[in-house]
Amino acid sequence: MTASAAALAAEPEGTETILAARNLNVWFSDEDGKRKHVVKGVNLDLRRGRCVALVGESGSGKSVTARALIGLAGNGSIVEADRLEIEEETLLGRSDAWWWRVRGSKVGFILQDALVSLDPLRPVGNEINEALSLHGWGTRASRREKVLQGLTEVGVPEPELRARQRPGELSGGLRQRALIASAIALHPDIVIADEPTTALDVTVQAQVLEVLRQMLDRGTSVILISHDLAVVAKLADVILVMKGGTIVEAGESDEILSRPKHAYTRQLLNAIPSEHTKGTRLAAIDRIPARVLFSSRTPAPTESAPLLDGRNLAKSFRGPDGLDRTVVNDVSFTLGRGETLGIVGESGSGKSTLARIALSLEVPDRGEVSFLGQPWSHAASAKQREIRKRISVVYQDPLSSFDPRWRVSRILTDAIVLGDPAQASRARDRAVELLEAVGLGATQLDQWPLRMSGGQRQRVAIARAIATNPEVVVLDEAVSALDVSVQAQILDLLSDLQAELGVSYLFISHDLGVIHHMSDRVLVMKDGRAVEQGTADAVFYDPRHPYTQKLLQSLPRLEYAKLRESIDGSR
Repeated sequence: MTASAAALAAEPEGTETILAARNLNVWFSDEDGKRKHVVKGVNLDLRRGRCVALVGESGSGKSVTARALIGLAGNGSIVEADRLEIEEETLLGRSDAWWWRVRGSKVGFILQDALVSLDPLRPVGNEINEALSLHGWGTRASRREKVLQGLTEVGVPEPELRARQRPGELSGGLRQRALIASAIALHPDIVIADEPTTALDVTVQAQVLEVLRQMLDRGTSVILISHDLAVVAKLADVILVMKGGTIVEAGESDEILSRPKHAYTRQLLNAIPSEHTKGTRLAAIDRIPARVLFSSRTPAPTESAPLLDGRNLAKSFRGPDGLDRTVVNDVSFTLGRGETLGIVGESGSGKSTLARIALSLEVPDRGEVSFLGQPWSHAASAKQREIRKRISVVYQDPLSSFDPRWRVSRILTDAIVLGDPAQASRARDRAVELLEAVGLGATQLDQWPLRMSGGQRQRVAIARAIATNPEVVVLDEAVSALDVSVQAQILDLLSDLQAELGVSYLFISHDLGVIHHMSDRVLVMKDGRAVEQGTADAVFYDPRHPYTQKLLQSLPRLEYAKLRESIDGSR
């Protein structure tokens, strides 16, 4: 029996099948007219009130499979199947008008990239209201109440204020929650969730997972696409593991997670970072020596002053209601040479604003950031330009950080020459080296970022950040869009750069497993304040503040010891 066929056998009899795919294939045509086979012979049964999860590496075909199910495979795509139905009604050959009636009312789609998916020019409340009004739901007054109810359900604080804000005024986590509220506003029979918790901190993630769990309990069916196997373990009844467009393993969730049969599935599970993996390598690939990438880098100095030193930092912003809100309030931190400071906290707690202050992209209302004892946040422009070459950043939303007119080759070679003009003659070769270091290759050089997957774009962003040979890298949710195997490769590379070259990291992440694996010290933020600081082990094993304790209690976990034992035993 093939893995795809096993997925069908895994589902219990007697439950109504709401969506079915048999021998689903998807091709894309490139600029030369050549066809690329990206989804190959997928079989899938989604039964009422059940959750099927698709897991696998970025580019494995997960999102394309999900999009093909609802007529959104994309321009230039060719979708074929022996059978593709929702409630025994075929999905093949349908008109756009038919799909407009079905999407939202019968099928909700939670997209991966909230900032790109939401209209930047209008308040997020209008996005949710539109989903309701297009399908003729309710009156203007009842729709307004429904919008606020939807935002509240997915954990958006101050829903009346947030409904009036545009996406650019919201944190990544708040944008993602608004997108989820829009997708489930009409309580559709099927929800396809493509990385629905990628940008969410663990407390809000737990709340969103509870919303999805309640939907399952009400009979809604869910297709979950996620690289976070702990999240998958919380919701999925059946797991389909995809690699290269093919399902390589399928079965009941407990069976896949506790007794994986395929080597690729075991590789995914082994790559999960946690407190148990600290100090070890995660990726099942050969190490790329950091000095191969930075042969011209001089050894790190041994100065005693911290690279970055922030003292009593505060920053306020004015909201659409005219009120000033303090988003960073009397926060101090230090970052030493070759050290990683992890910053955690809920979405909207001030993490990203603190990072922007550390990068001198925001000027604090109070306090000061210094670089090696020199003024940085309030320095003159010439001095800031000198220091800025020594600090790079990986943003949470990679696509918005790229020039849309540039291909990957231009993005990387521009950064390479900026960091070291002497590299101009071999900039393209070095770009290939950087792409290989982050798990891509020369074939991506001529790609447009818009046509890459979210995980591939994030890897290009990381390659660009390290291309300038920096001393400090600020990573704002830098691995949140990556599947676990690629994430493992990136985390190993970052650790190698730090060990060999003394690079320092300000590491912002909602993934506490990543933070514990990577960090020397941890700063916990809530409502703009640093409520707890200490070594990673002290904060994770002996948290003192009630909020830190709440964060750790909300963390979705796999039974790690049991998991390692089962993986080792199955080899």
